[in-house]
Amino acid sequence: MRKTAAGRPSSPSDQGPATFRMAAKHHPTPLSGGDRKALKKELEKARAMTGILAAQSDELRAKGDALIRQADRLLAESWNERMWADGEPIDPSPTVDQAINGGYPLLQIECSRCKAPSQVDLAALPHPPTTFVHDLAGRLRCQKCAKSGRRPSATLLQLIQRPRNVPPED
Repeated sequence: MRKTAAGRPSSPSDQGPATFRMAAKHHPTPLSGGDRKALKKELEKARAMTGILAAQSDELRAKGDALIRQADRLLAESWNERMWADGEPIDPSPTVDQAINGGYPLLQIECSRCKAPSQVDLAALPHPPTTFVHDLAGRLRCQKCAKSGRRPSATLLQLIQRPRNVPPED
């Protein structure tokens, strides 16, 4: 067992993340037969109720995740509409994480110098997922112009959904 600087044994919370399993609650068995039957019946009800409550929790969590996904999608669509109407990076914008969760994992950009269009995969960026999309404007650079020694910034156009795989035409 590890010890603290004072020489006392350290508590489990000092040792970092660990998985602990709680011991089952002890219910002393009543002496009379009627009380034992009543306790057994109540314990069965409690165990059955835990399964019902866990299923309801899972169902509500799935509904909540779907609502959050829908809210993130609407936020990305709203930002796209404001970008189209105003033509400049709008603050506030969705975060990278919200855009990806809403189904908009790609950012369409344009070089401010050569006007070459490009798409950036937001999931592949080395930035934290809590970074706002409009903050990426000064960080993204044109690859084509970088080869010629220039480093112009990119102009953000819109968030786009991942294109569906279209079968090749014969």
